[in-house]
Amino acid sequence: MKAFGKYISKHLASFAAFILVLALLNVLAFGITFQSVIRNDYGDTSPQNMLEEIAAASTVEGVSDDARQKLESAHVWAMFLNQNGNQIWAVNTPEDIPRDYTIQDVALFSKGYLKDYPIFVWNTEDGLLVLGYPKDSYTKLTSNYFSIHAIQTLPLYITGMLAADFLLLFLAYFFSKRKIIRNTDPIIDAIETLSDGKPVSLSIGGDLSEVAGSINKASRILSRQNEARANWISGVSHDIRTPLSMILGYAGRIADNKTINSSVKEQAEIVRQQSIKIKDLVQDLNLVSQLEYEMQPLHKEPVRFSKLLRSYAVELLNDGLSEFFPVEVEIKPAAENAMLECDSRLILRAISNLVQNSIKHNLQGCKITLTLDNSATGITLTVADNGVGLSPEKLRELGEKPHYMESTDERLNLRHGLGLLLVRQIVEAHGGTMIIESEPEQGYQTALCFRLQAGQS
Repeated sequence: MKAFGKYISKHLASFAAFILVLALLNVLAFGITFQSVIRNDYGDTSPQNMLEEIAAASTVEGVSDDARQKLESAHVWAMFLNQNGNQIWAVNTPEDIPRDYTIQDVALFSKGYLKDYPIFVWNTEDGLLVLGYPKDSYTKLTSNYFSIHAIQTLPLYITGMLAADFLLLFLAYFFSKRKIIRNTDPIIDAIETLSDGKPVSLSIGGDLSEVAGSINKASRILSRQNEARANWISGVSHDIRTPLSMILGYAGRIADNKTINSSVKEQAEIVRQQSIKIKDLVQDLNLVSQLEYEMQPLHKEPVRFSKLLRSYAVELLNDGLSEFFPVEVEIKPAAENAMLECDSRLILRAISNLVQNSIKHNLQGCKITLTLDNSATGITLTVADNGVGLSPEKLRELGEKPHYMESTDERLNLRHGLGLLLVRQIVEAHGGTMIIESEPEQGYQTALCFRLQAGQS
């Protein structure tokens, strides 16, 4: 998107501006760090200026009082040598400094050191003015001189400035990254929510407002499409009910008519049973659609799960469940009084779908166990059987199929896929999770886990 490009370009320009400011700060820091060195080496007390000033204020007989005081304040000693190398006068010369010099001695110390004192000379008509600076104050090369303090400070300065630069660059990167993440996280979350088919509404200003507007537009389009799809399913379901009821009625009368031969009655019973399956399928499809598009209102109230589970088991047995499918209810002591804010009608629908799956996929019969457990984190309701189970491939298919209509397996087609999808939708509508476990010939188990909210127990 162009808006994203502008956003990233703006941050890159800001980062480049920061680097420029950082470079200027480095120059400023260099000036502050070395201003004293520059002032000393090239200011009033620098060797060159001192030579000129002392030379102007001295004669063969001696040096002026002002010049003497300046030498003392700068901790510089001085002496004047005549043409023969003999010392004419001296100011504060150390004890180890000789008084007489040969031409060779003058040639050596004039370009370097005398007794480790940095030496600076000024040639006059009457002789040679010699200034000696404290030891370890300057280092002298053939053509220049440098402050030892500056040479010692330079590595520390470079190290310190590099460390400061890296620190500032890291902080700039860190805060820039945090700002980008803070600005883009709502957009990423909105896109993920939108990819799940749920509507979103973003309110973001600044550079990313255009992106937020595009996402909101896509959300509105998706919402209209979902609503149209849900309304279409609801309308089709409604239109099917009337002819389906007539088919059920006629099939029931034929099946119950004693004057009709047994072959026709059997066929009528098959029609009735298949019509009942279609009716259940249409109801499931309509409910799945309503839950998926959040069009099914939840009528929540505090429900005691142990009572709900026992009531369902009694109703199941009273409806004439085959003896090949014994049902056992196991309520853990900790779950006897467990309460949850939920829609009991939908929870019963989820339990019934799981039980019917066990019945439909174990034609030779199986034991069905309904278990209720409670912990500090939530309630777990488990529906399990000891039937044929599922292969790892089929189990993975159940977990991976995003929608029942994508299932291509006859055994999983519609009833298993749609039934489990409905269970998952009901559980997720209550903020819970569904966990399926199964192995071939080792049974099938589905655990519905509901997290307890504050105030529930």
